[in-house]
Amino acid sequence: MRYFLEFAYKGTHYHGWQYQPNATSVQETLNKALTILFKKEIDIVGAGRTDTGVHAKQMFAHFDLEESIDVPFYIHKLNSFLPKDIAIVNIHLVHDEAHARFDASKRTYEYYIHTKKNAFESDDSWYYQNELNRDKMNDACKVLFNHTNFECFSKVNTDVNTFNCKIYEAYWTRGNAEQIADKHNNRLVFTITADRFLRNMVRAIVGTMIDIGQDKITLEDFTKIIDSKDRSKAGFSVPAHGLYLTKVEYPFLENRI
Repeated sequence: MRYFLEFAYKGTHYHGWQYQPNATSVQETLNKALTILFKKEIDIVGAGRTDTGVHAKQMFAHFDLEESIDVPFYIHKLNSFLPKDIAIVNIHLVHDEAHARFDASKRTYEYYIHTKKNAFESDDSWYYQNELNRDKMNDACKVLFNHTNFECFSKVNTDVNTFNCKIYEAYWTRGNAEQIADKHNNRLVFTITADRFLRNMVRAIVGTMIDIGQDKITLEDFTKIIDSKDRSKAGFSVPAHGLYLTKVEYPFLENRI
């Protein structure tokens, strides 16, 4: 029987999602907890991998068991085994061929920026105090829809078969719905949804849009950067701690989440 584990984590103290031989990862931490709980070796397969310091509000991974389980009981037990920065949300019984990585139809990321120093947001949002033109940054978002190859935003020497991604939405807002209503709000949130993402892609897009928001480059420059397929021409990668994987979508789970 195949199960999808639905969970969230704060990535501050982890060297990313994927197992690392000499560092603590989210995957390793979950594997250990599941192995102890089920008294057999469990090796989960994740929906994707996040880099060191990146967070996930919704993440999935699959694993196999021979027997059916009492889902509420095992959610409770897993959460009692795991550290406080990893939380199990649900466990879904799925069909035997379901794959957490390859069956995901869409993924959504958000990047959080605060423009006034805040002692309580230093681990969860990037402090950037310079003035940014959000309208111009949203105009740059529209440019993304005209392209499919995003090699210019990919980490170099990445082992992938294609740099093509289909972007479904991309936009900047002044925080979440509650924060937008606050006239003193000093937050910016970048949201982007695509069928897949390249390594470092979101952080590089945000860094390049920061240059647009400060009038360092134009929309025409932005288009030329994408067409160049050259990472060195794009902007810097913003820090990892402001990035969140917020949603992973599967057609067969749409009515269960």
